[in-house]
Amino acid sequence: MDPDGSEQDPETKKYSSVCVGREEDIKKSERMTAVVHDREVVIFYHGGEYHAMDIRCYHSGGPLHLGEIEEFDGRPCIVCPWHKYKITLATGEGLYQSINPKDPSAKPKWCSKGIKQRIHTVTVDNGNIYVTLSNEPFKCDSDFYATGIFKVIQSSS
Repeated sequence: MDPDGSEQDPETKKYSSVCVGREEDIKKSERMTAVVHDREVVIFYHGGEYHAMDIRCYHSGGPLHLGEIEEFDGRPCIVCPWHKYKITLATGEGLYQSINPKDPSAKPKWCSKGIKQRIHTVTVDNGNIYVTLSNEPFKCDSDFYATGIFKVIQSSS
């Protein structure tokens, strides 16, 4: 049993949902941070939807909870405040602009680097916000910064 009273099954790496706050609080602030099963996450409320991801940027560990949300190619993204990396809120894809150098009339287009930031599930029940950690088996670049010495949320103990 975890200190917060929730249980985790280590055999299947399936995590239980953890209540991280109240719906009215995140709607006011549009973001909040939490520790869920010893993993730091940031939860965003943007465009009427909730999104959760690892709190540290996949590129260099920047604090995503301090970044701005902007739209790129019609997709809402968090922009890392350290190096301006763009990460889609919905999928965790890293976006970049590309241009064909052999085509002088080419315009830059947005491309995906693939999923770089681990995304977690947010649910709302009776006004409470719950986060369930991803149990996707693939390795995400943000996993490196998700635990250990890179933690940014101060523990109350």
